[in-house]
Amino acid sequence: MNHPERLLLPFLAAIVGVAFLSLMDAFMKDASLAAGAYSATMLRGLIAAAITLPIWLLRRPRWPRGAVMKLHLQRGVISAFMALSFFYALTQLPLAEAIAISFVAPLIALYFAHLLLGEKIGRGAIHASVLGFAGTLVIVWGRLGRDDFGEDTALGLASLAFSALLYAYNFVIIRKQSQLAGPLEVATFQACISALVLALAAPFFFVLPQVDTAGTLTMAAVLSVSASMIIAWAYARAEAQVLVPVEYTGFLWAALFGWLFFRETVTVPTIVGVVLIVIACWIAATRTKRVPATETANL
Repeated sequence: MNHPERLLLPFLAAIVGVAFLSLMDAFMKDASLAAGAYSATMLRGLIAAAITLPIWLLRRPRWPRGAVMKLHLQRGVISAFMALSFFYALTQLPLAEAIAISFVAPLIALYFAHLLLGEKIGRGAIHASVLGFAGTLVIVWGRLGRDDFGEDTALGLASLAFSALLYAYNFVIIRKQSQLAGPLEVATFQACISALVLALAAPFFFVLPQVDTAGTLTMAAVLSVSASMIIAWAYARAEAQVLVPVEYTGFLWAALFGWLFFRETVTVPTIVGVVLIVIACWIAATRTKRVPATETANL
């Protein structure tokens, strides 16, 4: 049994980790607006790889082979397009709104787990998925009803939906990876492979950012790696179901940083929608006793 005093530090660490990820998203939105989502995403991956790779090599690890390397490759490719589509969406949508919609990914992951891992979907999970989808529709409906809705906003919503699908599939790979590789190895190969995949298009899309934007990207990479390690530490010391509520503080942090960085306001439909999505995720998590961790989702 977990004692309350033993859970305090992991709980606080998880809060800090989620806050770091939300702050990273704010930095990435700023960098993506300045240099473009593609250039910002690729450079952040390269910087993250430059941070994690030496640390991993200093531990003199065994080079992953076979099934482990295959998972690293899959995760890296998926993460590259997941991050690119998400950060593009951030350039078209308010930060809190985008984070709120991304919360449906764990619910979608239940169906991927059923299709790819053979896991059974209970009636409660189905009800939770319907409720989460309803919450997403509320947020989208609020966006459709605004005067500033246009083609760019529609592209942002479509890009966010695509990212959420990849995010959900990403959870299935995380589940397999966690049994075969440690957090540092996962973070290292994800950052390296994602950056290399994106770099293939550099001759066509790369734009060299200004010096201040490079600093912003460095901060984003440091926050991303730090959050990964902090949340991994927390999840190693407390049950996932204990840390479930912490995942959804990301919306509060996103609302705060969205206002501080970009003077974005949170609309009533967004608040209503995120409440429905959070309730749905809570139902799904408590029924399945399993929560996908977010520590490496945005690396």
